Amino acid sequence: MDFLEVSAEVEVLDAPVKPGSVRIILADSQAIYRVGIRKVFALEDDLRVVAQADSIENLRAAIERYPSDIVLLEGALLNGTANVIPELLKMAPDIKLIVQATSADESHTVELYRRGVRGIISRSISPDLLVRCVRRIAAGETWIDNQSVNWVIEAYRAQAAALVNPRSQPRLSPKEMSIITCITQGKRNKEIAFQLGTTEQVIKNYLRKIYDKLGVSDRLELALYCLHNKIIQADADEEQAVHKTVTT
Repeated sequence: MDFLEVSAEVEVLDAPVKPGSVRIILADSQAIYRVGIRKVFALEDDLRVVAQADSIENLRAAIERYPSDIVLLEGALLNGTANVIPELLKMAPDIKLIVQATSADESHTVELYRRGVRGIISRSISPDLLVRCVRRIAAGETWIDNQSVNWVIEAYRAQAAALVNPRSQPRLSPKEMSIITCITQGKRNKEIAFQLGTTEQVIKNYLRKIYDKLGVSDRLELALYCLHNKIIQADADEEQAVHKTVTT
């Protein structure tokens, strides 16, 4: 990839991206922070920054022009832009968003996960933990700490009774039930496909149908829904089951 100027505030890489690398866009208003994070990723062979932006507007431009796997997004850029996360995910459905937060707030944390953020990290996270977080989210997992798990569970409990009528639960096929059970055991799509004798793409197709039937958006909400409505019998308590789903 040759060096290109998208705008004065969107910087892109001046070297080729190796096949299999995790492509990252840094979206942060502070140039010094972007420089520091880029240096952290430069030490890793499998992580590559493909573009940098200092605003949501420039982030949109970067996402449109440069295919990427991860967006590392400063939480402050989301202030006053409640619908920007679904908008970004609509632009690039396969992209995974990680928000850097200066402090933990229950309602804000729950809302970010509900809207599709795959991880929330501290601005003061260590380089090693940041690299680990990016790799795991790029692999399809969700990064969530114990406190956030508790917040999400409590928020779901509070609204589940109003949103779901147990007497009119959708019917799930035996294959869908098998996939749900595997999800709550912490298995990845590749492992589920191997166990059921099919392909990852077939499992992804089934998951989309399951999400639509149950009115959930990701593995975390699927696990919470199934535990709350006793669709599956967990072999551990609720919090442990959720951890299996999103952190293995």
